[in-house]
Amino acid sequence: MELTQRTQAIHADDDLNTTSDVAPPLHVSTTFRYADDPKDLVPIANADVRLLRTYVPSSHDLQPHAPPTDIYNRSPCLAALHAAYVYLNPGRVSIGDGYHGSHGVLNIQQKLCGTRMLPLHCPASDLQQGDVIHLETPLNPTGEAYNIAEYAEKAHSRGAILLVDSTFGPPGLQDPFEWGADIVMHSGTKYLGGHSDMLCGVLATNKKQWLAGLREERMFLGSVMGNMESWLGVRSLRTLDLRVKRQSENASRLVNWLDFCKNSDSRGEETELVKTVVEKIQHASLQHEDMPWLKQQMPQGFGPVFAIWAKEERMARQLPSLLTLFHHATSLGGVESLIEWRSMSDRTVDSRVLRVSVGVEDWEDLKADLMRGFKDLLRKQEA
Repeated sequence: MELTQRTQAIHADDDLNTTSDVAPPLHVSTTFRYADDPKDLVPIANADVRLLRTYVPSSHDLQPHAPPTDIYNRSPCLAALHAAYVYLNPGRVSIGDGYHGSHGVLNIQQKLCGTRMLPLHCPASDLQQGDVIHLETPLNPTGEAYNIAEYAEKAHSRGAILLVDSTFGPPGLQDPFEWGADIVMHSGTKYLGGHSDMLCGVLATNKKQWLAGLREERMFLGSVMGNMESWLGVRSLRTLDLRVKRQSENASRLVNWLDFCKNSDSRGEETELVKTVVEKIQHASLQHEDMPWLKQQMPQGFGPVFAIWAKEERMARQLPSLLTLFHHATSLGGVESLIEWRSMSDRTVDSRVLRVSVGVEDWEDLKADLMRGFKDLLRKQEA
């Protein structure tokens, strides 16, 4: 029976569950007995080794939950990205702004292998066979989106590879493979986990040979996910579709409200507060000229993260501490809303930037919390 991805998220591991438990059990052992009957013993040349560095039962349960491509999971996300670049070993990587951790991984790759960095918008003629375009979409921390199909065409015209970091566009919102991606990375810590309680990195690919190679090298790179994280991942993926659509809808509503107030000619209390505090808002939902391709690429929502530029650095620094429902913390993707003065964790961004990760709360409550925060911020400024 052909099942949708939403249904597979609930039932993908049913065939692996050999107990009567409805929720899969958590295994804590780090090694596992071979078969008692010598006839059932399979040498390593023909089978996986049943040792923690290559095999974890809970991780085995997690793998079927990412159809229709094959999944390769690690802990944490930068270990997954490092593994991708170790396996692909490109001569050049074309990359733009985005998550500073990805640039850190590539700095190590550059030191060890002499990999050259190219701008994301470099001409196709700069790319060669086996090079990588590293495309992050939506982008950290702004939430703006790029056209995956456009970069896939550019990469493939030169025999290059398109790697998409789709952390901000999780399954349910975006499928990079549909638009030509060769390999997709997710920081599973974020939306795949969704509860701020697990570390996980995921590589997905539709190329069987790559998957086999990545799994073989994982044994020696040594960062297989632990049992607890894998079990939490199975739990989390069952509600992924419900969570990310609610979070994305909430974010778009907040962005549209802020954008309306920022650009309105009216002089109501809300608009005056927003205009006094907010310099700029950025989110994929505001890319109006890109909607012809963007609505196709992200038909279920434009992502739960957006960025606010405050008028002044001191406003960006003070606002998070004045909010009640938005926790001032880094990371994102959990069911709770977060706001971060981005200078706390990324030295490359404008010091006025606030990154907002929207949770599953009622969006009107989140709006009211921001309004209270804006009011208190202006009172402090006046004092």
